[in-house]
Amino acid sequence: MNYVVTISATFGSGGSVIGPAVAERLGVPFLDRAIPGEVARDIGCSLEDVLEHDDRAPTGFDRLLASAARLPSVTMGSVDTTFIGATDGDGRLLYDQEFVENTERVIGKVAADGGVVLGRAAALVLAEDDRALHVRLDGPKEQRLSRAIAMREGASREALAWGAPPADEWREPTMRELDDNDRARSAYVRRFYRADAASPRHYHLVVDSTAIAVESCVDIVVRLARERAGA
Repeated sequence: MNYVVTISATFGSGGSVIGPAVAERLGVPFLDRAIPGEVARDIGCSLEDVLEHDDRAPTGFDRLLASAARLPSVTMGSVDTTFIGATDGDGRLLYDQEFVENTERVIGKVAADGGVVLGRAAALVLAEDDRALHVRLDGPKEQRLSRAIAMREGASREALAWGAPPADEWREPTMRELDDNDRARSAYVRRFYRADAASPRHYHLVVDSTAIAVESCVDIVVRLARERAGA
């Protein structure tokens, strides 16, 4: 059976751990770092350009934060096609909306093939899919920061996997980084979907993953995904 799960996760809530574990249990792919690569191939641009417009990539946070600062002046319902300065293989200028639309196409394939998608407003992209289970992971800031610090080694490996240069000395996450990260991911959803990523109306399950063991969170999501798919 092709199970479909989307996971929206705030910084330190364990999305990068829970997501892969759910995918493994369900026997479907976990889509996170694979998404930018496929988008780059579809558009015909560099992976670096895609990462600058991806809500999960460290290189895209500054741009998303800048977007958040501009949001109050954006007209509701309009389409933001800000020029980004990137070009495809033929030298054609690319716009933000093109990256988002191609990301949506990649996510849309999950509806047919099955998979677990982390971030990228996937709950909104697949809102009409009757089999999809939409999950939101969150928790108090202090607890999420503590978890992020405790998982510093895993976070370091994830940064290296994104292509970030290795640091000579590990620096613990700070509350400012947590706030910036949360705002950047929220800005992606607000800017391109005019929605609040934290609103429970977009999800079937909202869980404080800092108060519940990771294994238990995985068990809950897997069980609900199977029930959802069966229904």
